[in-house]
Amino acid sequence: MCGIVGYIGEKEAANFILEGLKKLEYRGYDSAGIAVYDGKQIQVRRFAGKLVNLVNSLEEQKICGKIGIGHTRWATHGEPNDRNAHPVTGATGRVVVVHNGIVENYLSLREELESEGVNFLTETDTESIVHLIEKYMSLGNNLVTSLKNALRMVKGANAIVAFSSDEPDTIVAARLGNAGGVVIGYGQGEMYVASDIPAILGHTTKMSFLDSRQIAIIKKEQAIFEDLDGNKVTPDIQQIS
Repeated sequence: MCGIVGYIGEKEAANFILEGLKKLEYRGYDSAGIAVYDGKQIQVRRFAGKLVNLVNSLEEQKICGKIGIGHTRWATHGEPNDRNAHPVTGATGRVVVVHNGIVENYLSLREELESEGVNFLTETDTESIVHLIEKYMSLGNNLVTSLKNALRMVKGANAIVAFSSDEPDTIVAARLGNAGGVVIGYGQGEMYVASDIPAILGHTTKMSFLDSRQIAIIKKEQAIFEDLDGNKVTPDIQQIS
């Protein structure tokens, strides 16, 4: 199972994400990557192989920023190389996505997007998601609405976390079916998202869990939960021992 970690707050996102990814190494993976908004653009680093390759890169050249997401990936679509590692960005570089699960109809989505002039740079099914989000954002929708529209076109069990440089105060997480968990953690002036409890347990014991067809709109002070139809959902905030 792939690993997801995300952070938004006042601390350096890269440090938190790397710490969380290390705690998810037990899940197994063949590549690792990180995306952080540095105040001007989204900086992405991703490498095949062990997490140490990513750690060494960030030690040589840091990425500073207060919002970011990271991923450890088991390859399903595309070889386990640098190009196919997550996070995956769209054509504009303004949207970035990490993803667990399988987009069952990714070939038809890819063909449709390519017919509209989209150029794919990876072999992953994940890239179809990020291009769909960018497509809907180009029509004037915000990130949340664009993700919801994209998910209506996606088939299969998937867990997705995304953010955009257009809205650098927000991370959006969603779950379709049972593609592993999506955990939201509550801090003081910071919030966390992960695919499993150990990634964030050292920072908070207050957590909520997404159900299928739910979305979390995460800002540094709070998380708002909705279903894909826009109905508000009251989260069950649990104390994890």
